[in-house]
Amino acid sequence: MQRYKTTLLAAMTSVLTLAAGGAAAEQTALVLYETKGADQSDRQEGIAFVELDTNEPDYGQILAQIPLPPEFHSHHIFYNPARDKAYVTSLATHELRVFDVSKFPYRWNSVEVADCEVGEDVSFSEAQSKWYLTCMGSSVVIVGDAETDEVLETVAMPAPWPHGIATNDAIDRQLVTSTANPSDPNEWGEEIVVLQHSNGEILSTHKTSNAPSPSGAGPVEAFFVPGVEPPLAYITNMEGSLWLAEWQTETEEFTFREEFRFDEVGQGMTLEVYFNAEGDRAYVTSAMPGHLNAFDITNPRAPEHLWATEAAGGAHHLVFSHDGSRAYVQNSLLNIEGMNDGSISVIDLETGEKIDSIDTFKDAGLTINTIALTPEAEDFHSH
Repeated sequence: MQRYKTTLLAAMTSVLTLAAGGAAAEQTALVLYETKGADQSDRQEGIAFVELDTNEPDYGQILAQIPLPPEFHSHHIFYNPARDKAYVTSLATHELRVFDVSKFPYRWNSVEVADCEVGEDVSFSEAQSKWYLTCMGSSVVIVGDAETDEVLETVAMPAPWPHGIATNDAIDRQLVTSTANPSDPNEWGEEIVVLQHSNGEILSTHKTSNAPSPSGAGPVEAFFVPGVEPPLAYITNMEGSLWLAEWQTETEEFTFREEFRFDEVGQGMTLEVYFNAEGDRAYVTSAMPGHLNAFDITNPRAPEHLWATEAAGGAHHLVFSHDGSRAYVQNSLLNIEGMNDGSISVIDLETGEKIDSIDTFKDAGLTINTIALTPEAEDFHSH
């Protein structure tokens, strides 16, 4: 395990070349890792650079690392729209770590977010030049200046436990999910909060369940489908469902409806949605028992379920290969037993088959909390 405490490993040269704008590797990803399992007596965590190009001799290996304090409990990485800064959220400390990723090695500043308990997601408004941090433990959204990273205000949410947040500047709206009580994992929310982010006004709340309240639907994330007009968002529920939020131009409001039930095909803990570059496919992860689902979204308002492939326990975030033919799925959700496999599943998106498993972290007694391509990659996903 000592080698995982090193800041830079043997393949640093390739990372430096890549960071300087070279093409030494087809795909390099950043992952947030931590010690796997309940025994945290020798806890480690950090950011690792991992090679995903199968043609490289160090495929699947760690190229370099940036250690993080073991008490930080890093959770997600979000790039700003310019992709020159990376924001790393913390589940345990009152800070947001902001990395300058415009040059290597990455250096960081700590932004104090005193009102934030359990920092989750960050979203950006280019129109307002602001960032927004959801805080699931304190049920607030922290608003910051995207240039200076100064905290500007704290917005209390009308529904508890905010987690996912999606911003659409074209219609001046944000969607914020009410997910789960971090102090009681059996207590789940059921609502989406709609905000007008230019003035911080909370406009409405909407239930994402057809069951009686409290339904415990647990909406996790909201994602605007790229290029669709009028705007359309996909919402994932932990209960195992996909909901749609459709913008109504005449009334300037969203309507919400259920579209697909993952629990009916044996899946639970529906988490993330990713869209391919062509805009005709959506890929949805579910953590229990761990699957990647493919949808044909040629008609985005009527997504068609194509296939489901087993990844591993905790299937969560993913990145695409450069040519879009493969997905690399990171398998861990909050280091929860049974959903913290720690591997990266490689899935062929043409056949829907799992073709490999990168077990570098799993074999080292670690698990992975997120995966993201390095900032210079041609990839609009930051979550």
